[in-house]
Amino acid sequence: MKKNMILLLLTVAIFSLSGCTTESNDENIDDGLTTLFLVDENGYSYAEVPYKCDSMSHWSKTASNGEFSFYPPDNCEFDFMGLEGNLFNDSRVDDIVRIVDYSQKGKSDIPYECSSFGVSSTYSDGSFEYDMDDSCLFYL
Repeated sequence: MKKNMILLLLTVAIFSLSGCTTESNDENIDDGLTTLFLVDENGYSYAEVPYKCDSMSHWSKTASNGEFSFYPPDNCEFDFMGLEGNLFNDSRVDDIVRIVDYSQKGKSDIPYECSSFGVSSTYSDGSFEYDMDDSCLFYL
């Protein structure tokens, strides 16, 4: 009888603890945060690119894998200081920057505007035009 009581209490304790863990994970998964990546034409990441989205209180930088996160429908500004610019997707002279998802699929038709020229939208591979040392605002 004593063994059965201990076994019952142990089983209840295990189920209680696993229930708490599941609840907190569900809250973290379904918080609306979206993650994308800045990469070049070969899929290599652009790390340390400064950016700030509407839901952020201060500037941040893309992670070592080019990752940046935001809450839609945020507008996010990126500072491309130090990059040569991307005019007509010319990979021989320009720094191509693409916005992609986890599977490296380009995010097309994202409207944006850069400080040096007017409004445009990303191409089918997620690339976009910008001028040297430009700052661009993306309407995500």
